[in-house]
Amino acid sequence: MFFLINKYKFDGARIQIHNKGGEVKVFSRRLTDVTQSVPDIVELGHKSVHTEEALVEGEAVACGKGGKPTPFQELMRRFTRVHDVKSMVEEVPLKLYLFDILYLNGKMLIDTPYENRWKLLAETCDENILAPRIVTGDRRDAEEFLESALKAGHEGLMAKALSSDYAPGVRGKKWFKIKPSDKMDLVIVAAEWGYGRRKGWLSNYHLAARDDETGEYIMLGKTFKGLTDEEFAEMTRRLKELQVSEDRYTVYVKPGIVVEVAYNEIQHSPRYKSGLALRFARITRIRTDKAPRDADTIRRVSELYEKQFERKAKIKIRP
Repeated sequence: MFFLINKYKFDGARIQIHNKGGEVKVFSRRLTDVTQSVPDIVELGHKSVHTEEALVEGEAVACGKGGKPTPFQELMRRFTRVHDVKSMVEEVPLKLYLFDILYLNGKMLIDTPYENRWKLLAETCDENILAPRIVTGDRRDAEEFLESALKAGHEGLMAKALSSDYAPGVRGKKWFKIKPSDKMDLVIVAAEWGYGRRKGWLSNYHLAARDDETGEYIMLGKTFKGLTDEEFAEMTRRLKELQVSEDRYTVYVKPGIVVEVAYNEIQHSPRYKSGLALRFARITRIRTDKAPRDADTIRRVSELYEKQFERKAKIKIRP
């Protein structure tokens, strides 16, 4: 079966562009009207979508030096701007990548196979605003395309069955992500009691890296993702043995448990003493073979943060 490696996996903001009778409006993933914040995208909707009525979908990516994409955190500050928008457009321009068309001149297309929707999208819009894509069933071709996405500063790829219809907010078995996963070993320094299915378990873990100068363990974020029910139960038992204090929601523990954590990105964060935070952290393994002194250090986390900008642009947006 052939899959459409339909686009780069962008670290951008999902948008819909509604073009009707010469009027263009732009909506966010949650259908919030953001037209006022993105006049550059509106202009592209006028110039590059050639039809009387259309609803197209894509992602807006903020660009920095050399046209490289910026981290998602910076994009959101630009994307929600409602004052002094003109200067923001010049400071952080947006690049548009379209990958779907849902409505065209009176016809709803959500039940139309994706292969046909793409053809209509390509016929309706200028090529320069279409997401890069290939159609292949060859692993080598897919790997080369993945590498091109990573070199361009994007997250990876999205693959999609050519026959798939459009299901809002749902990938299911017809969509899947292809991207490398960054990992580090961190220490649990506290955990919060869960609720719902996780009630009775310590299951939201505070993750920390060691300051190799002071020996302090400094937080980088929290996660409750990645463990099985059996692992939640065992982790609760082990953490209670390490408990040093407790409040209504949280048990604080001596550093003793190391976990391998996968993450999407390291972000700047004023919330934590380290000034850094992990985006989309999830535990992939409990490192029973490692002691806290063997975990990653704040220095290494800082180095990994800076290394991200070998492929991404680093900018500072005015508040």
